[in-house]
Amino acid sequence: MRRPGRRIAAGHLPTVGWLWLLWVMLWGSYSVPVVVSGLAVAAGVVVLFPLPPLTSRVKWRPLRVLLIIGHTVVDVLASAVAVGWEAVRHGPKTSAALIRVPLRADTDLTVTAVANLTTLTPGTLVLEIDRRERLLYVHALPVRDDQGVEHRRREVRAADGRVVAALGRGSATEGDTRHGRGRHGGGPNGRGRHGGEDDDR
Repeated sequence: MRRPGRRIAAGHLPTVGWLWLLWVMLWGSYSVPVVVSGLAVAAGVVVLFPLPPLTSRVKWRPLRVLLIIGHTVVDVLASAVAVGWEAVRHGPKTSAALIRVPLRADTDLTVTAVANLTTLTPGTLVLEIDRRERLLYVHALPVRDDQGVEHRRREVRAADGRVVAALGRGSATEGDTRHGRGRHGGGPNGRGRHGGEDDDR
């Protein structure tokens, strides 16, 4: 009699975990009050606004979720330093690009997770999600050349791979086969530059 209830509760664990992670990252603190209150808020949201359980489409892998948290902390710190230095050195002349990134994530939860992780990192902002084609359109800075475009694309795809490994059921091969190299239309490196060049989407 208790098994269905336990399965439903387990199905909501990924949602609780993701909301908890967002709470901690948005506060930017790992203090006990923030961590405890984040867990309480995440659980409260799931209880008050229940969503369908995710058990059938998501495989919860706690160790890989912890790996995501660790990588996110490192990415946030490194990107904050890079963006801060760019702002001091170049100010309003900082160059940016609009980059199309193909995803391996194949569920609403994993696509949303990748988009949120990307936006949480300083210097990158998801402007559009093409759910049907599994594409993110990311505004990134600083980006000065083709190598910078590819570097930013690799960063987003690395986050995508970690999310798929932690929560997803897709494979890297499937995403790469569907989207090829994921190049941005209009140029050999998929680049849409700001400041002097037209954005090509």
